[in-house]
Amino acid sequence: MAAGVFEGLRLPCGLVLKNRIAKSAMSDSLGDGRGAPTAEQGRLYARWAEGGLGLAVIGEVQVSPHYAEKPGNLVLNAGADLAAFRALARQGGGNGAQIWPQLGHAGALAYGPISAPVGPSALDLPGLRCGEMGAAEIAALPAEFAASAARSQEAGFGGVQIHAAHGFLLSQFLSPLFNKRVDGYGGPIENRMRLLLEVIEAVRGAVGPAFAIGVKLNSSDQLEGGLAEAEALQVIAALDRSSVDLIDISGGTYFPGAKAASDSGGRGPYFMGFARQARRRTSKPLMLTGGFKTRAQAEEALASGVVDVVGMARALVLAPDLPEQWRAGRMPAPEFPRFAETPEGGVTAWYTMRMSDLAEERAPEGARDIGDAMRDYAARDAARAEIWRRHFL
Repeated sequence: MAAGVFEGLRLPCGLVLKNRIAKSAMSDSLGDGRGAPTAEQGRLYARWAEGGLGLAVIGEVQVSPHYAEKPGNLVLNAGADLAAFRALARQGGGNGAQIWPQLGHAGALAYGPISAPVGPSALDLPGLRCGEMGAAEIAALPAEFAASAARSQEAGFGGVQIHAAHGFLLSQFLSPLFNKRVDGYGGPIENRMRLLLEVIEAVRGAVGPAFAIGVKLNSSDQLEGGLAEAEALQVIAALDRSSVDLIDISGGTYFPGAKAASDSGGRGPYFMGFARQARRRTSKPLMLTGGFKTRAQAEEALASGVVDVVGMARALVLAPDLPEQWRAGRMPAPEFPRFAETPEGGVTAWYTMRMSDLAEERAPEGARDIGDAMRDYAARDAARAEIWRRHFL
């Protein structure tokens, strides 16, 4: 138990995480195509809760069905099936775990077959086209996030995470690569972070002081012309003055042709240097996501005093009971697959379909071929997109 891996953490709002291990957000694409959780998704989060997690974050829960990242996303709007969300909250909140929806809006990266992508500014680039959001659309966003947060609270979740990383809408506003506006939401970083701060303020007003609010933030976009570390640190300083309870640091942007940090094959954790700088600018609890694979890495990060929560994703897909394994002194690291080839999107597809195997309690013989995973993932997206169009459009 060195480095406090299994020590509780009290967040500023008063909520207590039972340990310092979090399942960071992943797009599991296990929604039913109508924005509602499925029984399979509930089983997946129940497995993680039973495996000993302190916190699980449900990736890509949309505040609007019109700008989703994938047709398997959940949607927490006025038409949401709250009974299904309550069931997911109960299952994922078993064994003392916390489970939070990650509230987001894909913006320019919205899935084309079910949306007309929009962003801070119009873009016409190879593989990325979007329209520009109008002033009225921007003004409506804080209330949309607030309404989804209130529904999360009503459904029994203990908190929400506001998604401002990885190139989705709030991240796009922060990034000079996406944001070319000349009004009060563009130009200097003080303007580009305005929408994020307005969303946080609206969410807090909707849920009250005892409900947890997290924010996921890029340390940088890892792209030329994107958000750089110096400006990200200015955002950290602003978040320190806000009512957020947990800042989740990550990095990288889903931009056409860009390689995700998690696909780089480098040694993790990836953003520890930035976290050290962030620690000097905030007293808020910090979560670090990206590249944690071993117990030794987690303990070292926590022992440094820089990081308060270790965010893991793929390691917990490979071993959903990893926290309990660590507690018992077993499995210092799961066995990660090695791929002979990694076509763009292939590794993500492989792990997404591995989550489906866990959710459906399948035990496939041997490792799934990455090409098969990509085909299965695409076929499921196509089927769910048709359901989505019939339901929402």
